[in-house]
Amino acid sequence: MSIQACAELVQRADPDRFMAAMAAPVALRDILFPLYAFNAEVARAPWVTQEAMIAEMRLQWWRDALEEIEAGGEVRRHEVTTPLTEVLRREPALCAPLDDLILARRWDIYRDAFEDEGAFQIYLEHTAGTLMWASARLCGAQDNQEDQIRAVGQAHGLAQFFLAVPALESHGRIPMVDGRPEALQALASEGLAKLASARGTDFGRAISALRAAWRSKTILTQVTRNPLRVAEGTLGEAEAAKRGRLMVKTALGRW
Repeated sequence: MSIQACAELVQRADPDRFMAAMAAPVALRDILFPLYAFNAEVARAPWVTQEAMIAEMRLQWWRDALEEIEAGGEVRRHEVTTPLTEVLRREPALCAPLDDLILARRWDIYRDAFEDEGAFQIYLEHTAGTLMWASARLCGAQDNQEDQIRAVGQAHGLAQFFLAVPALESHGRIPMVDGRPEALQALASEGLAKLASARGTDFGRAISALRAAWRSKTILTQVTRNPLRVAEGTLGEAEAAKRGRLMVKTALGRW
């Protein structure tokens, strides 16, 4: 029931966030790893079974855990819930938006497409946007920075979603509301605008949380230049280039 267990879980399930967290000061890693481990567990819950009811039950288990954390009493034991409790009890109000994150993941259980573009944007906001805000807030972000930070998270979520499109389609899902190249380019451009709107803001120590989005600009730019790369599964960069970019951003104090 330790930070180390959370870090190992994140390293396996979400290597990009693991690298971003490792670039943070040690004290902030103790905040980031439990949150990222919680997110990894919730994100994988719909995919570990083909039975929708079992997947729903797995998500409900995490909802119940958050309710216990928020209530301030005893919390069920799990390698993630114990360190997560220590983190969230500093800001129990974050349990409600994190509950919305879990509810948004219900989309992953079923094969239905998003109803419309608005539903897709809500999914991104409640998943990646909420995780970005919760992690940044616990790292010291101010209340008046929430909209900017959520926008960065939403752009990051879009970039990650683009990367996931081939895998989603291989599982019989319909990931994009409008898969035309020009529609994908427009989405990517909107994501880049969200990232740009937050540039230059002093986020203080919370920059360690925003650094989880360090690949987003590269991926979204690739989509604007050649949206066919989404379906081809050729977005991203070589591992060495990816790691090098993170090292430079960390050294310069950027995200």
